[in-house]
Amino acid sequence: MLRWTGRLGSGFVTPSGLPTREGEAPVRSHLSARPRARTLLAAAVAAVVVPFTTVPTASAEEPRPAFYEAPATLPSTNGAVIRTEKLSFLLDPADLAATQYDAHRVLYRSTNRTGKAIAVSGSVIVPKAKWRGPGSRPVLGYAPGTQGVGDSCAPSRVFSELFEYESIFMAGLLKRGYAIAMTDYEGLGTAGMHTYMDRLSQGRALIDGVRAAQRMPSTGLSPASPVGFVGYSQGGAGAASAAELAGSYGKELKVKGTAAGATPADLRALPGAIDGSLYALFGWFAIAGLTASYDIDMTPQLNAKGLQMYEQIKDDCVFDLFGAAFTKSGDYTADGADLAELITREPFRSMIADQRIGTIRPNAPVLVSHSLLDDVVPHRVGKQLAKDWCAKGASVRFSTNATPLHVGGMLNHAAEMYAFFEARFGGVPAVSSCWRL
Repeated sequence: MLRWTGRLGSGFVTPSGLPTREGEAPVRSHLSARPRARTLLAAAVAAVVVPFTTVPTASAEEPRPAFYEAPATLPSTNGAVIRTEKLSFLLDPADLAATQYDAHRVLYRSTNRTGKAIAVSGSVIVPKAKWRGPGSRPVLGYAPGTQGVGDSCAPSRVFSELFEYESIFMAGLLKRGYAIAMTDYEGLGTAGMHTYMDRLSQGRALIDGVRAAQRMPSTGLSPASPVGFVGYSQGGAGAASAAELAGSYGKELKVKGTAAGATPADLRALPGAIDGSLYALFGWFAIAGLTASYDIDMTPQLNAKGLQMYEQIKDDCVFDLFGAAFTKSGDYTADGADLAELITREPFRSMIADQRIGTIRPNAPVLVSHSLLDDVVPHRVGKQLAKDWCAKGASVRFSTNATPLHVGGMLNHAAEMYAFFEARFGGVPAVSSCWRL
């Protein structure tokens, strides 16, 4: 049985009993009048180990806090810090985390897919205990899984306003002494639409979040700090993209490895897997985010019901998925085509093709983990990503598990990433499984 323990004062919930190893191995319409539900624990964990607790929220987002507003003129360098402030945790009213971690909310410069300079927010958390490993303290670029597309969904806000489910998995990394630089991605918290699943934007935001952490005097980090990238689901795509871009966009970083779980490396596979399911809303998140990035007008593609839905989801967070659960995308389109059909047509076909991950060789070893029973990102997608990277000469360990469902696979991913990074930062040669793929 899985058992989860944690201390209220730490701001992080720590999983126990997870093995570590290194080596081979009644349904409502989304358009109905309803208060939108938020959960205090992530769906990923709640679906497996705890009952849901919901908190009602307003039907429209409140204005962004001033911290997230970009200045009129942005710094000239990617990763440059615009401003920081202390990061507090809702589950730590006594601020006991301050005795263990130096935690800050940060706003920094990045460059989006189109080459435009943008402000991106994020969180930087550094253990206060002295680093006892070899060399200097490593920093992990942490790409969060799906949070939603509304500004209030930004992890750097959720830490303080609700409960950020990623903190469950971050805890083990912080315990090992690693610094964490978690990006909020483009438009999540900051102005503009969150460009959900935009390959270049996500990878660049993650790399620049690491740069920002290295430039903050309070972190004790430097450009010489060893670097890793980690993420699951949307975060797996962000981490995998950063791994591919590190040799060009982030070439000065000392990257030692990347752990990417349930990576949606080929978005063509997703509509067929999630349309009409609990996760139906995620397909629309991707369409909304990518069409915003590519400046594609969705109005001609949607019927009246679809236009209403499309406007509403712009403020949705991950737990709003229950309101759209088991809906069919074809019910919202002008001609009844579902998203699987829509993305075979231009300009959507080219837009989706641009997001393919696996076309660039990572410059450091990678761990790709995926459940055979993943109900959101098919296992074959992760396996093909590993094959693609292997074919380009990368060092890849592909790890398959049979933990049920997408959320269940997060547990295996966490167990393996701890051992993977211990080996990478400890100078242990990486184990490749390319020979058996």
